[in-house]
Amino acid sequence: MRVGVLTGGGDCPGLNAVIRAIVRKGVQEYDYEFIGFRDGWRGPLEGDTVPLDISAVRGILPRGGTILGSSRTNPLKIENGIRRVGENLAEFGVDALIVIGGEDTLGVAATLSDEHGIPCVGVPKTIDNDLSATDYTFGFDTAVNIATEAIDRLHTTAESHMRVLVVEVMGRHAGWIALHSGLAGGANVILIPEQRFDVDQVCGWVESRFKIRYAPIVVVAEGAMPKDGDMVLKDGTLDSFGHVRLSGVGEWLAKEIEKRTGKEARTTVLGHVQRGGTPSAFDRWLATRFGLHAIDAVRDGDFGKMVALRGTDIVRVPISEATARIKTVDPKLYTEAGVFFG
Repeated sequence: MRVGVLTGGGDCPGLNAVIRAIVRKGVQEYDYEFIGFRDGWRGPLEGDTVPLDISAVRGILPRGGTILGSSRTNPLKIENGIRRVGENLAEFGVDALIVIGGEDTLGVAATLSDEHGIPCVGVPKTIDNDLSATDYTFGFDTAVNIATEAIDRLHTTAESHMRVLVVEVMGRHAGWIALHSGLAGGANVILIPEQRFDVDQVCGWVESRFKIRYAPIVVVAEGAMPKDGDMVLKDGTLDSFGHVRLSGVGEWLAKEIEKRTGKEARTTVLGHVQRGGTPSAFDRWLATRFGLHAIDAVRDGDFGKMVALRGTDIVRVPISEATARIKTVDPKLYTEAGVFFG
């Protein structure tokens, strides 16, 4: 059997660990052949491939990013895209395709598998941790650790100058990174997309910190919105999956805080640094287990499924179910964090 592998969407730490596990177990235990497709769905769309064998995956476990490259290419939006993907898979003799990605990448896999008979197995990847069918996605833990370390460092400079520091982290529709890193880093305000915020209330929390001679840290997800405003956009352009580019809510909020309180406020946008670098031990462990179970699903012919973490078990769920809705922060969890606001 020849198995294709691709990584799509935004890169994140742990992708290489998945690829390594798939190839190692697939070659050693099942005697499968592997072929990698470059740059997400662009690879099978254009027939751009790279050989994948044990030597190709040696030493990649601690490396961030992906040796296969990634992109936000959407074959469903390209004329004859599905036909071209199918023809290229047939040309390269691919019997099954393992798709490693988030909501958008796996959404394409669900369509190809359910509606066009292309045998796909999915592996959940996103630093946002917003896929509803799995307890955690790999990449999330590393992103939270990076953001937490940044918040830890910003506390000292904020207190040295007694200024407000606003930290903008990733999170388009789900505030998992903001919530986890903000709570772990001792932030005084955490703002997430699931709960619209009142700027005056934020300013009240900020001023209460200054009253006890502490400089506040405000952590805000890029998709967070004020009660009387809209999402702040970097620009109005859309990618191939219809997403706008976010960034700017941190800078906007810092200006509002400074204007309303008279306190100096600065912004740190962590941006893509949250995606980069070596994966944490947890993400290497989770990504490796996902890879091992993904190749088992191929062996079993259990296509149209995604591997998922439930407790400490790896289970299989329909890809279409996994991508039907995003997993957002439970209001109860946000209420818990509110004890530390102000």
